[in-house]
Amino acid sequence: MQIDWLSFTPIPSLLGGILLGIATALYVLLHGRILGISGIVAGLLPPKEGDRDWRIALILGLVSAPIWAALMLGLRPIVEIDTNWLAILLAGVLVGFGAQYSSGCTSGHGICGLSRLSPRSLVATLAFMSAGFLTVFVIRHVIGG
Repeated sequence: MQIDWLSFTPIPSLLGGILLGIATALYVLLHGRILGISGIVAGLLPPKEGDRDWRIALILGLVSAPIWAALMLGLRPIVEIDTNWLAILLAGVLVGFGAQYSSGCTSGHGICGLSRLSPRSLVATLAFMSAGFLTVFVIRHVIGG
């Protein structure tokens, strides 16, 4: 097995984790809400009066952040997705189903819930991570993809 040292990025990963921690803590402190992305997106369908604008602003910020990083800082990561669109769509549906079934996504449970010492979030995060590990193992070592 060969290690891809170009993908090993401990410093940027640590800085990203620190930024996520600060953002989620500030969000809870300033707004009294959990920064769970699936819940924020789900709150747009159907939108409640007075509750739509901040949700749209937050989602636009998430989507546009990489564009701003490329424009302002010159950060242009190489993205290589070596699978077909059907697999990507299936993965998206399964992630959506998992987030709905567990009443939250990885950001809601894994970042916010664990920081609040929620047992339910611990179980959900362990389930998310186990499913991810198992999927990668089966695809790479059993199926051979």
